[in-house]
Amino acid sequence: MFGLFRKSKPVKIRSSNDNKKYGVAAKDLKELIKKGCRSLQVPLPGVRVCLYSDGTEVTEDFFQTLPDHTELVLLSRNQTWSGVERDIAQLLTSDRHGDALIEAAKGLLSDDQSPKRRKILTDLLLNLDDTSELERRDEDEEWFKGVDARFKTKSAYMRFNCESRIRGYLKEVDDAPRTIQKVKVRAEFLKASQLLSEMLKTNKYNGSYFDRTEKEADRLCTQEGWFTCQGSFDQDVCQSLHSINPYGSRESRIVFSTWNLDHRIEKKRTIIPALLEALQSHRTADVNLTYFYRLLFTRENLKLVHIVCHKKGAHNLLCDSKRIFRKATNTEKGSQKARGKKRRLKDDHQLHLICLNTH
Repeated sequence: MFGLFRKSKPVKIRSSNDNKKYGVAAKDLKELIKKGCRSLQVPLPGVRVCLYSDGTEVTEDFFQTLPDHTELVLLSRNQTWSGVERDIAQLLTSDRHGDALIEAAKGLLSDDQSPKRRKILTDLLLNLDDTSELERRDEDEEWFKGVDARFKTKSAYMRFNCESRIRGYLKEVDDAPRTIQKVKVRAEFLKASQLLSEMLKTNKYNGSYFDRTEKEADRLCTQEGWFTCQGSFDQDVCQSLHSINPYGSRESRIVFSTWNLDHRIEKKRTIIPALLEALQSHRTADVNLTYFYRLLFTRENLKLVHIVCHKKGAHNLLCDSKRIFRKATNTEKGSQKARGKKRRLKDDHQLHLICLNTH
């Protein structure tokens, strides 16, 4: 009798093999099953109802406690439902389901109130609804919004993006001589800076790191354009498994600009001061500039990291003192010996002249 006065409860119901949801209002479970079978065109005998989220079967008493607009699944005889992960697993089994996954995520996002769930769905859509397979400006004009017209392909712009970062590191090296007081030391540092610049120019400013068209050994991304965070300077891998494909969308391209090429051995605190100290008492020719080049501009010392993994505190890592100076080659050793022998002969000759004059 009390059931006659119950208020109808609005819920969303769907079948186990279709993403389409139907709004149904029912006073009790029996009425819900009856209306659900009619909407989904499912035979009534043996039908059960469960929660979409985790597969919990809904009883009459349980139904009365459900919040309005709860998502439910109508199951025919012998059908089962393990929860939302089944939906995701089914959609991810093949690329054929990519469009369906996008539509399903958009549908959930439109009426979902959970901040955590909205974040997951938004990230999912960002990664799925991409155009990474497109390369040219005339194929994906949206991606190129805000990008200088001289760039006709995504790879060309990404290469330029990397080159710009590396050039920035070189500028910091070029600016260092301003603080050097000794003229001779400043001249040696300028010479070293020029040689480093020439090395960079020869290697095209290592722009290949962001260029997906380069050889695998020369780039930091997959052939499709996916970059993976390499973790903070003191970790072997990223604990959060950050990844991004800036080739996929304009938004991803912009977000990628916040990722850093971080120096494990720090550029300003360690590398440049070490180079300066080496030139205080040595010539540029004596310094192992190849070692400093690798520390400043190459993957030997650079790690690509998500902004969250970029630790800005002191890294407390030092340059290898055994690699700061060049090792003399056999030819150079031979020249040094020859110069030493010549100097000894000259000294002996002078000593002989002194002896003659004395007598």
